[in-house]
Amino acid sequence: MLPTDDLKKISFTRSIRDGDLVIVYERHDVMKAVKVCENSTFQNRFGMFKHSDWIGKPFGSKVLSNKGGFVYLLAPTPELWTLVLSHRTQILYIADISFVIMFLEIVPGCLILESGTGSGSLTTSLARAVAPTGHVYTFDFHEQRAASAREDFEKTGLTSLVTVGVRDVQGQGFPEEFVGLADSVFLDLPQPWLAIPSAERMLKQDGVLCSFSPCIEQVQRSAETLRSKFTDIRTFEVLLRTYEVREGKTESSQVEGGGSVELPPCKKRVRSKEANDTNGDSSTVMVRPCSEARGHTGYLTFARLRCLS
Repeated sequence: MLPTDDLKKISFTRSIRDGDLVIVYERHDVMKAVKVCENSTFQNRFGMFKHSDWIGKPFGSKVLSNKGGFVYLLAPTPELWTLVLSHRTQILYIADISFVIMFLEIVPGCLILESGTGSGSLTTSLARAVAPTGHVYTFDFHEQRAASAREDFEKTGLTSLVTVGVRDVQGQGFPEEFVGLADSVFLDLPQPWLAIPSAERMLKQDGVLCSFSPCIEQVQRSAETLRSKFTDIRTFEVLLRTYEVREGKTESSQVEGGGSVELPPCKKRVRSKEANDTNGDSSTVMVRPCSEARGHTGYLTFARLRCLS
């Protein structure tokens, strides 16, 4: 996934090895992260799959089970990892993550501070954005969550790009060693306004801060605190709407004068043989909004550190 340790490096060109983490893809909403072990098997509704059959195949391969069913073996990109990771806390999803990386102006080589590691969904994408020469320092006050995050970053080969610390940033602030070094700071805290003064000291001149909050009251208090040292304060709510694209059939009926009129797409209908002979069916692509759409996740507040005059 990322150009870190060459022995653990995952790319779309190399073959799967024993010990690799792969995403077993059944369909867009059924995926699972699996560590490849030569003598192990994986079972699902399609049958049994031998890990030994996976070794040596390139990522993206279609593999068959003992019953003839199949799955795809995909590389654990940050986008896929976000969909399969264990939810120890509420996580950020792809729409919010993309927005955060763009508005924090993160590029390779950046030094990023994050408070509120949680499940590591955002951290994984931050690591890819700063690779190969940047670094993400992420902190969580909960020791067990921090340990679980370290294990996940080890699985995905990110240990050279991510350092996880146990620290209550709301109460203690960020470590003094980062004063004036951070290109960007991300806060995912219950009371982010308590950590803003410390974040201000960590940022380089013209650095950008982002705070994620599920409630508008948190946004209001944070904005009040930001006004003293920051400028360009903006808050966004990112809502993503997905659409289903599938093939359907339209019916056309003959009318007087030799023409035909198309009927709207419909489900299967029982029709007589005579009707089939006179009416033609044609395939068409139908697009409609998905019935299950993810709604509000939280508010993203961005602010830029004021330059010294």
